[in-house]
Amino acid sequence: MKINEGKIARREFISATAAAGITALGLSSFAQKFSEGKNIRVGLIGTGSRGCGLASLIKEMPGVELAGCCDILPEHLKEGLRLASPGAKGYSDYRKLLDDKTINSVIIATPLFLHHAMAMDAIDAGKHVYLEKSLAYDIPQTLALVRKVKESKLVFQVGYQYRYYGLYHRVKEIISQNWLGKITHFECQYNRNSNWRNPVSDPKLERVINWRMYREYCGGPLSELCAHEIDMVNYLLDSHPVKVTGIGGIDYWKDGRDTYDNVRTIYEYPQGIKASFTSVLSNAYNGYGIRILGDKATVEIQRDKAFIYAEATENLKGTVDGVSGATVKATTQGKPVEIVFKKPGEEDVEPTTFALRDFFECIRTGKKPLSNAGNAGLSSIAIHMGNAAMDTEAFQTWKPEYDIQW
Repeated sequence: MKINEGKIARREFISATAAAGITALGLSSFAQKFSEGKNIRVGLIGTGSRGCGLASLIKEMPGVELAGCCDILPEHLKEGLRLASPGAKGYSDYRKLLDDKTINSVIIATPLFLHHAMAMDAIDAGKHVYLEKSLAYDIPQTLALVRKVKESKLVFQVGYQYRYYGLYHRVKEIISQNWLGKITHFECQYNRNSNWRNPVSDPKLERVINWRMYREYCGGPLSELCAHEIDMVNYLLDSHPVKVTGIGGIDYWKDGRDTYDNVRTIYEYPQGIKASFTSVLSNAYNGYGIRILGDKATVEIQRDKAFIYAEATENLKGTVDGVSGATVKATTQGKPVEIVFKKPGEEDVEPTTFALRDFFECIRTGKKPLSNAGNAGLSSIAIHMGNAAMDTEAFQTWKPEYDIQW
């Protein structure tokens, strides 16, 4: 790997992780179904914290073998192999992992700027793909990858795990049953009190380890945190934004980063619905949350629960400043009522487990993933529009070429 005074150009980073070429395999060579008795052999590309978190979940899933791991950092690779199946192979070059014809599918958990190249190569190699969010580094890459997936006959799932979570399914039902009335606004936040920095043993590896802090590798808080909520608003509305404005800055963490440490964006959806997405890296108050505002009620979504607040129409009347019948106290919302979404006897597992199970089930049965390249592509475009709006301080508008047919 070439490292120049702690800075690694994007193409050098890509080259370092993909030094060797592969011969593309025809997709017909992978036209096979998995019977109940045949294990799915998975290769994991990227064994950092997220990749190893996925590996620990896979380890508990019957009929699945983590047969190979790849990372350019030896200590990360070692941890991935510790969680892998017996006899799993380790690689520093992901293309050599893709060359292994015994591996049926891959999970890509690498920095955002690598997603496009790695996913395209994995499809060419005939592998089913689980790609961590968000889909791609920019809009042209997003559209190109969506076209590639559509042309293939492979399972391609994107790591928007909340699409598999019963909590959001129930909220979507409530919306469809008109409990909230006319919805006008979504208020979404994903805050942390953290510099987002991981310890680095060698200063030359600063950008490899702390890639989220640099624009040439990712889209900052909007792509790494708010992405989940953008995808959920798209899901709950069955739509995508039509325009966006926003402002961001590096106003707290003065440490050489060039991705924003605070972002505030407002997206407009069809019928005038507004959705705000906020992420602050200097205050964690209330952390993660989505509030859906209707003229009949409000839903507040937290990490693993949600509450509904009815809009009150009865206000206390009395005499105020000599005026009889004036409003003494205006009540704007009722008491919170928790939304029940778990079915009796349903196991309590995190949403990522449901997402991974569905990925493997899709491979076995040929069904389509709930979180696919189509809806992930729409979310990816929305993310990039938000960043562009903040960078240019100008509205960004949805273009006809962004309309993904899926």
